[in-house]
Amino acid sequence: MTVAARTVATGAATTDDRFATARGVADAVLYEGYVLYPYRASSRKNQVRFQWGVLMPPAYCEADGSERWSARTECLLGPGTGPAAGNAVLHVRVRCLQTQRRRIEAATEQEPAGFVPVEALKVDGARHVAWDEAVDRVIDLVPIDLRPDGATEAELPFCLQGGLDVEELRREGGGAVGRFVRERASVEGRVRVTVTPVGNGSPYLKVAATVENTTPWDDGDATRDEAMASSLVAVHTMLAADGATFVSLLDPPDDATEAAQDCRSDGSYPVLVGDETVVLSSPIILYDHPEVAEQSPGDLYDATEIDEILALRVMTLTDAEKAEARGTDARSAAIIDRCDTLSPEAMGRLHGQMRLAGPAWPTLTTPSSDDVSDADTTGADGAPWWDPASDASVDPWQDTVAVHGAELGQGSRVRLHPSGRSDAQDMFLDGRRATVAGVFADVDGGFHLAVTLDDDPAAAELVWQGRYLYFHPEEVEPLPTRADARGQA
Repeated sequence: MTVAARTVATGAATTDDRFATARGVADAVLYEGYVLYPYRASSRKNQVRFQWGVLMPPAYCEADGSERWSARTECLLGPGTGPAAGNAVLHVRVRCLQTQRRRIEAATEQEPAGFVPVEALKVDGARHVAWDEAVDRVIDLVPIDLRPDGATEAELPFCLQGGLDVEELRREGGGAVGRFVRERASVEGRVRVTVTPVGNGSPYLKVAATVENTTPWDDGDATRDEAMASSLVAVHTMLAADGATFVSLLDPPDDATEAAQDCRSDGSYPVLVGDETVVLSSPIILYDHPEVAEQSPGDLYDATEIDEILALRVMTLTDAEKAEARGTDARSAAIIDRCDTLSPEAMGRLHGQMRLAGPAWPTLTTPSSDDVSDADTTGADGAPWWDPASDASVDPWQDTVAVHGAELGQGSRVRLHPSGRSDAQDMFLDGRRATVAGVFADVDGGFHLAVTLDDDPAAAELVWQGRYLYFHPEEVEPLPTRADARGQA
């Protein structure tokens, strides 16, 4: 069965938005990395942009194997409950950015009067420069009626129209001193959706949504920046179901495990957002039910950073740097203005909060004084069990632990062999020489070696701060002491 699809819709979502629960996270994905601190066009990190979810023209991808022209999402729908369970409907929305190149032109009084291209133009303290902006695009398919006993298909070709826009730049209270010239190229694409029964008596349906860039391309000498004008950027797909529920691919129910493992997404990964009726499939892998922190006062376009740290960094920019950031992009200007006016109360909310990770306190059982004696909770001199003073015999700076027949303690030389189970950065430490600073015992009877890298120029400073790298005994190889080395010589 083939289902018709309606004409592409671009711009803001409708007021009756089935995807409202996913909008906050989807916006963060859409503009991730759009402009990064220090939010200036001249910054090196803002020279190579638009890295996530980019779909290039197919012919360009044939010449450059590192790029892709399509992205595919596969997920599972399970039977729903309630009055709409027998009349399930699937809603599909694709969002992306369409880039537009912004040029700067200055007004001239020379004959004939008009505008001339310039590299930069300063207006009311803001230094405007050429920049690639982006326009938010939304592509909606007609809702798809789902039949549990048969396959369903839908296809929607679309075209993001190109255009040329001009905006005058005027000094406050004065005439035009320049203008922005914004140019967009047309971008063509297609969305294909298939819904098929899993089979073998399973009640689940597999949903596959593919987004493709179908733009013709014949410029073999173009750079990536030039090809970006004909690309779909930050592409992500949102799915919503009425009368059915999606299955978590991260933690599927037992009867859906095999079907979930058969789902193959390429360039996009689906997770549940809000409840089980909405899925966001994005080029950035997320966990189920992601949320934007309610303390965040606005976008910073770097969701891997901490809002407080970025806000403090923005506050340290010079007036000249802020002026350039304001002229780089309207979104950059909004960040600068927001950080400059951030109240102490708003900054305090960014500083962090203590949240209860376990069950609420009233549900916990508090042992009575008859169940726990003072000896169970205190050590020497009445100190609590977690205080080093509770056991004066424990001294990390004097204690040793046997490793491969050698007693290792403060000053021992070792070679590191991290297992990689604690930190991805461990791979860079494998084989490095280090010196043991102390041997720490935990309450479970395990040992941890605090070490400093021998070739780290900041080792002395880290020791002064009490900052060490920690490894299990089986992750280190004892090295001969300097005295042993002299004896062998």
